[in-house]
Amino acid sequence: MGSRKRKPPPAGEFTADVIDLAEDGRGVARVDGKVTFIADALPGERVRFRYLRTSRDIDEAQTVAVEQASGDRVSPDCEHFGVCGGCVLQHLAPEAQIRFKQKRLFDSFERIGKVQVDETAAPITGPVWGYRRRARLGVKFVHKRETALVGFRERESSFLAALTRCRVLDPRVGEKLRALGDLVASLSLRAQLPQIEVATADVVALVLRVLAPPSDDDLQRLRAFAAEHDVDLYLQPGGPDTIQAFGDVRELSYAPQREPDRLHFRPTDFIQINGEVSRQAVNQALDWLELKPGERVLELFSGLGNFSVPLARAGAQVTTVEGEASLVQRARDNAQRLGLEIEAHKGDLFQSQSDAPWAKAAYDAVLIDPPRAGAQEILPLLGKIGARRILYVSCHPGTLARDAGLLVHEHGYRLVRAGVMDMFPHTAHVESMALFVRD
Repeated sequence: MGSRKRKPPPAGEFTADVIDLAEDGRGVARVDGKVTFIADALPGERVRFRYLRTSRDIDEAQTVAVEQASGDRVSPDCEHFGVCGGCVLQHLAPEAQIRFKQKRLFDSFERIGKVQVDETAAPITGPVWGYRRRARLGVKFVHKRETALVGFRERESSFLAALTRCRVLDPRVGEKLRALGDLVASLSLRAQLPQIEVATADVVALVLRVLAPPSDDDLQRLRAFAAEHDVDLYLQPGGPDTIQAFGDVRELSYAPQREPDRLHFRPTDFIQINGEVSRQAVNQALDWLELKPGERVLELFSGLGNFSVPLARAGAQVTTVEGEASLVQRARDNAQRLGLEIEAHKGDLFQSQSDAPWAKAAYDAVLIDPPRAGAQEILPLLGKIGARRILYVSCHPGTLARDAGLLVHEHGYRLVRAGVMDMFPHTAHVESMALFVRD
C-alpha cells in the first residue's frame, strides 16, 4: 500500500479569537472545536489567519492581520521579525514576556511535577537587545546573486534568512552581518564556509568553519577584515579539536560575579548567553544557598567555573563534576590562576556515579545546572547524599518540573522558592532557578 498523501490545508483567510499562548510562543485558538496554533497571535486578540498545516488533532496557522489587538502587543523592533526564526515574541511587550514565562514555569510545576512552590521569586531581567554573546551563525553563498548570507534560518524553513543585522546579538557582530557576508563572498572558499561561531567578551572572536584550505589571497582578506573590525579570527577545518587561532588573538574572559575574578574560556566553550542575567543568577544562587564559610558544596554540570569560582570565593569548600574533559581542565586552570581551591572531577552525570569518590562524601548543599534533558539520572544519588539544600538552575521548565516532582515526592525535599531568569528575551526559552530544602 502506498502512503496516503496529506490533504492540503484549506485555502483563504479565516478569523479566530486567541485564548492562550503555547509553550513555543504561538497563539492558541479553538476553530470548529479543534486546537489551532497561530504564529504571531496573542491571547485576547481576534486575528485573521491562513492555514499552514492541518492534521487530525491540531492545525497550524500564520497571522495575516490583527483585527482586535491585545494591550500587550508592541511593534517588533527588528525588520527581520517574522522571517528570521531566531525570535518569536518581539510582538509581545517585554514585561508580558516575563509573565508568559512565569506562567509556563509554575504551570509545569503543577501539571508535570504535581508540586507547589512556597514562594515566587522576583524575575531576573537584563537588557532585551544586544544581549547575546554566543551564537552559531549559518553561512550560505548564493551563486546566482554572487552574495553570501550570514545569520539564522528562516521560520518554517531550512533556508537562511537574508539578514542585514541581528538586534539580539552583541552589536559588535549583530550590526556587521552584511560585512561578514561581503567577506565570505570575496573568498575563494566562499562555497566551503558553512558556519561562523561567535563568542564575545571584552573582545570578539569568530570561528570560521572551513571545508577547504584558504588561499593566500583569502588569508590577506581575513587579516584585513580582522584589523578593520577589531575581531579575532579562528579557523576550524575539522572537529572542535582542529580550531586554530588565525594570527595573534587576545584572551577571552568574563567576570562571573564581580571583578577581579575572571574566567578564561575558548571561543567554542559553553558560557551563558546573557552576561548580565548570568551575573545576577550567580548572586541570587549565593544568596539563596546562605552558605557559611567552610561549608561543603557539590556542583554538578559545572562547566568552566561560572558558579564554582564565586562559591569558592565566598569561602565554601567546592567539589565540581562536569562531563566534558576540556571544561574540567578549564575550571581547574581558572581556579588555580585565581588562587582558589576547587576539587574538579570529570563524570558522566547521565550514568550512575555512586562509585565515584566524590559521591561518597557529605555535603551541606548541592548546585545543579543541567542541560535541557534535566538531572533525572543523578537524583537518586542526591537523595542519598541528603544535603539540606539543593539549588537547581534550569533551561527547560518541563524537565525541571519532572525533577522537582521526584525530589519532593521521592526524596523528601520541599520546593521553597522558584523564579524565572530572562536569559533569552524575545524567544520562548524559559530559564529558571529553584531552591529545594530538606527539613
